Amino acid sequence: MIAIDNILVADAVVKEQFVCDLGKCKGACCVDGDAGAPLDNDELDKVNEVYEKVLPYLNDDSKKELDRQGRYVYDREYGWVTPTIDSKVCVYGIKDESGIVKCGIEQAYIDGKIKWKKPISCHLFPVIVKSSKRSDDIYVNYEPREDSCKAACSLGKKLKVPVYVFLKEALTRRFGKKFYEALDATAQHLNKK
Repeated sequence: MIAIDNILVADAVVKEQFVCDLGKCKGACCVDGDAGAPLDNDELDKVNEVYEKVLPYLNDDSKKELDRQGRYVYDREYGWVTPTIDSKVCVYGIKDESGIVKCGIEQAYIDGKIKWKKPISCHLFPVIVKSSKRSDDIYVNYEPREDSCKAACSLGKKLKVPVYVFLKEALTRRFGKKFYEALDATAQHLNKK
């Protein structure tokens, strides 16, 4: 465990290797899971802010579900999450011409329509961030999906890219530049041993 202030990072975040291989998994992280993508409370406003500009990217099934369920839903276990279609694909998921499910919110961001990239939980995957219920500690764990992330784990090993390096942008977005620099320095020190 690596402790940086109140943020406790699992050793696997710096020791394991990972690079998404969308051609193989087809965006499985947007398709399967126990609920939609977890949303921080401040992200509810972000969803509302970008909603009208993201809507044109979505298919009719997604639009129907959004009309039925709303822009986000409350899950007893995960808190606020994105709605899903039939408890599977995220309503904000879009399929490209090769059958890969990508984020409609992120596509609107890439196209310059909005300034918010996507929910931080999606940006950080396969790292899961949880807050302690008893203190202000934050836990940062590496939790790839056993089946759908096999190709990403293999590609990461082949390219020798640690999880935290693959997620540099997302970790910096969530915790700040100083946190990332401290994590990087710690990882490099551990690798010298």
